[in-house]
Amino acid sequence: MKRRIFALLISITVILNLSIGHIDTKAENLKLYSLSAVLIDGDTGRVLYGKDENTARPMASTTKIMTLILALEYGETEDVVTVSSYASKMPDVQLGITEGEQYKLKDLLFSMMLESHNDSAVAIAEHIGGSVEKFSDMMNKKAMELGLSDTYFITPNGLDATDENGNHHTTAKDLALIMKYCIMDSPQREAFIDICQTRSYTFSDYEGKRSFTVNNKNAFLDMFDGVIAGKTGFTGDAGYCYVGAVRRNDKTYIIALLGCGWPNNKSYKWSDSRTLFSYGIENFISKTVLDRNYQLKDISVNNGIEADKVRVYVDDELSLIMADWETVRYEADMPDELEAPVYLNDMVGCLNVYINDELYNVYNIYSADEVNRVNYKYYFQTVIYKFLM
Repeated sequence: MKRRIFALLISITVILNLSIGHIDTKAENLKLYSLSAVLIDGDTGRVLYGKDENTARPMASTTKIMTLILALEYGETEDVVTVSSYASKMPDVQLGITEGEQYKLKDLLFSMMLESHNDSAVAIAEHIGGSVEKFSDMMNKKAMELGLSDTYFITPNGLDATDENGNHHTTAKDLALIMKYCIMDSPQREAFIDICQTRSYTFSDYEGKRSFTVNNKNAFLDMFDGVIAGKTGFTGDAGYCYVGAVRRNDKTYIIALLGCGWPNNKSYKWSDSRTLFSYGIENFISKTVLDRNYQLKDISVNNGIEADKVRVYVDDELSLIMADWETVRYEADMPDELEAPVYLNDMVGCLNVYINDELYNVYNIYSADEVNRVNYKYYFQTVIYKFLM
């Protein structure tokens, strides 16, 4: 079948639960300390709540979730890491490793994530990338692969930094999407979650001369049911930051907080975390937005033999967690009529699905019937049939 530009736009609007508009009054009433904050659906990445979520800000040690996932994906946990002079000179918070010492990569990963040791992060980066600069290139490449809108990495530990390309920064939305990748999409997601959930970990240097115990500083693990991962952060420029994930009733919620207070407001991030996670859990439920039974108008067929219309269908399904005030709108973009022949499962248009008047996704529309085109043989047989009758 010849492909053509589809001219007719058929609009069908469905308002879920008969809500009027999609004004989220509950979200408007949220009181947050953070300069930027976001709550996303862990399965789809859809933003459920945002406050300046696309504003670029420094993110301190929340950076280390990217360092961890790259180390897990590109390194071997039993690798032996040799500490450089540069790594050993990182400022607090630090494990206290010294130049020339050796550690298993696995042990340094726990040091970095549980107690946010900056020296361990640099040693990891140098081992995986060859240098901090090359590892930062890996981080930025991953950011591009994830489609992040405004993220730039300079350091593997999140210390405030600036180079010729700008400041070390991200946005709340981008940071939440990095966490989504780490816990939902990465082939190393289980290893990532295992490290994030470890409360305490003991290890020694490779020669067994020094031993260490590191304890998880993500206090939210024991403040809120269902926490599966999280990372804190603080620098003078970034303020207190946090990125975390909660799983409840087979639904995953991810938050990111940037600029959530400065000393002496260390507890603000826990207050904001509780507020955002509670908001998501209490207001969003799973809803079927699209299924294969979605009804579409038949399309007329010109010069067809078997029929003058074809049925059409969408071979996709979509379920989202949604609030009762949110709206769904469908726009079917397909022609008034088709020219025979039309073949079974030909793509004949597309269905645009809008959530709260924003395009969410586009799904192909296919023909459910086959219609052959009239030809000389058809006309000849028709004449003979009428003559014999």
